[in-house]
Amino acid sequence: MATSRRRFLKGLGMGVGGLGVFGLSSRESMAALRGKLSEVRGRSASAVASDESFWFYVQQAFEIDRSIITLNTGGVHPAPKVVMDAVKRYWDFANGAPVLNSWRYLRPRKEQIRIKLARTFGCSPEEIAITRNVTESMQIPLLGLDLKPGDEVLTTTHDYPSMKNALFQREQREGVKVRTFSFPYPPKSLDELTELFRKNITPRTRLILICHITNLTGQIFPVRDICRLAREKGIEVVIDGAHAFGHFEFKRDDLDCDIYGANLHKWMMAPVGNGFLYVRKNKIPRIWPLFPAPDPRGDDIRKFEHVGTQPEALKLAVGDALAFHHGIGGARKQARLRYLRDYWAQRLEGLPGFRMLTSPHPDQGCGIGTYTIDGLDMNGLQRALFDKHKIYTINVGIPAPDGSSERVTASRVTPSIYTLPRELDIYTDAVRHYVKNGLPG
Repeated sequence: MATSRRRFLKGLGMGVGGLGVFGLSSRESMAALRGKLSEVRGRSASAVASDESFWFYVQQAFEIDRSIITLNTGGVHPAPKVVMDAVKRYWDFANGAPVLNSWRYLRPRKEQIRIKLARTFGCSPEEIAITRNVTESMQIPLLGLDLKPGDEVLTTTHDYPSMKNALFQREQREGVKVRTFSFPYPPKSLDELTELFRKNITPRTRLILICHITNLTGQIFPVRDICRLAREKGIEVVIDGAHAFGHFEFKRDDLDCDIYGANLHKWMMAPVGNGFLYVRKNKIPRIWPLFPAPDPRGDDIRKFEHVGTQPEALKLAVGDALAFHHGIGGARKQARLRYLRDYWAQRLEGLPGFRMLTSPHPDQGCGIGTYTIDGLDMNGLQRALFDKHKIYTINVGIPAPDGSSERVTASRVTPSIYTLPRELDIYTDAVRHYVKNGLPG
């Protein structure tokens, strides 16, 4: 904890925002911040999760619109002010003489971002490609791994449409076969999910696509066990980490994976337009780049970054987002997100028809929570919450666990570290009102 505190304070004094990170402007405020950091030193992350006096300072990092309550952090997360200040700083410098400042001076600095991402993920910098989003990260291996007509790709009905569309395109164009299966939500255990993959693998299975954590119910998958199962059978596994990186704590070695794609503008809170692709070094030559590169069969991870001119400012500001993340502490952030999910969910428990579709177990979920209320028009609830209360949530259609064409309409709630518990009180009070009194006509 002491190391985390020193790193945070060092970051505050080295361009990670200084007092501006928290919207503070005086020596007295800095002293107060130091005091708060001292208070949490040595305390467990779970204890800090409910310490509103600590999270008050974190909330000041964001210049968000509090005339609405946004509970869809899982879509795109606002970046802290310090990150947006960095974007502007880099962009203004680049714009002064783009061909010189952007290409000669800023672009080479991306290598430092690669190093920082690799250290956070737990791999070599030579295994990290910096991309524009997780869709690009995932399309590279999903379209770039060699498959033959008749080869099978296995995934679940909950995996993200953009990724499955890549596979369906290969099915139409190349004659591969895409097989999907459903699963109960929440499952009884992680072992149940592993066994479903084992059951659905066939002698023709050559590739598996899985979400580290699903966007529908926030179900965390047993990535390591599935990767080891597949490796025994010579099957490649591509992992969609869109909602995982920066959300909860893990390293590459915890997953024992070979290919992993992630977003940086969701839970890592980097500027929109950032992601990364991890590929284990010996696997890089096996994957064709999405955009043709000089040596498409080479083992340089940078072959996946040949996408033409792009704003270097967005990439470099990832460094500021990483500094902010580590300054708060990944374990504290994870604990806070889980605390907020449990906070609103417990206030809705007991309502007639309420069903939580996200597992409460720490190894199966974190900050994402999804629920439905039987007998209530969930789309009508979403409209009423925004029209009457300016509370923004999203609904998701979840495939039926029995594999039928039926879908469960459910509300996905994703608060973040800038969310106030009193805002969740307003949200849950509104939901309870409509359950009791009915939706507006």
